[in-house]
Amino acid sequence: MTQSRSDYGYERADDEDDVPEWVDQVMATVAGEVRRRRRELGWSAQDLADKCEEIGHPIPRNVIANMESGRRSNLPLVDVMVLAQALNTPPICLIYPVGYVDDVQRLPLQDSTSPLDALRWFTGEETDLGADDDMLRYFRVHHAAQERLRSARRDEEYARYHAQTAPNADRKAEALRSQARAAEAADNAENRLRRVRAFIEEEGVTPPLLWPDVAAVIDSPGSDPDTTEENDL
Repeated sequence: MTQSRSDYGYERADDEDDVPEWVDQVMATVAGEVRRRRRELGWSAQDLADKCEEIGHPIPRNVIANMESGRRSNLPLVDVMVLAQALNTPPICLIYPVGYVDDVQRLPLQDSTSPLDALRWFTGEETDLGADDDMLRYFRVHHAAQERLRSARRDEEYARYHAQTAPNADRKAEALRSQARAAEAADNAENRLRRVRAFIEEEGVTPPLLWPDVAAVIDSPGSDPDTTEENDL
């Protein structure tokens, strides 16, 4: 069960018969976090309703008030998404407010766990992904490889500049070594990115769009990536 603090509407029960149903727990946690964040911003329920309307999905003030007080019987996912945007937080942090509740129940009939563990389960960040989760893994590797390639290219340019402007031979040699290391890291990231895009295409899926500066490198002609081994992705 979820252990509440004052904003979240219920306390841990000693008697199992008094434990709120799981659905009620989830709704109470979201409602409590919406109320906490709204108050933190110094907003009224009407202020939050106005912000939701600006986003394009109106949630009337009375609906927000009924949700926060526990009188609302349902909570659509689209409302959670818009409320999160209005409150400048990820939707997952309304469901599993890390740091603001002590534990949560991921699903009915399950033991309680920490909000962080539940959040990682919800977002697929747990390390023991199954075979059906390969595409999620590929897309994460793709994102990380783009970041690494961009960073390495910047490091290479930075080192090249210092090599060109070095005041003495020792400084120039040091900068050239840094440039070589960055160039090697960039090549590794480029190869990794080409490979993961090839794996994604082999599954009949369109790879993610490349960032413009990365696309200039990856879209240039090169050797076909080796896709015979994916364990190192």
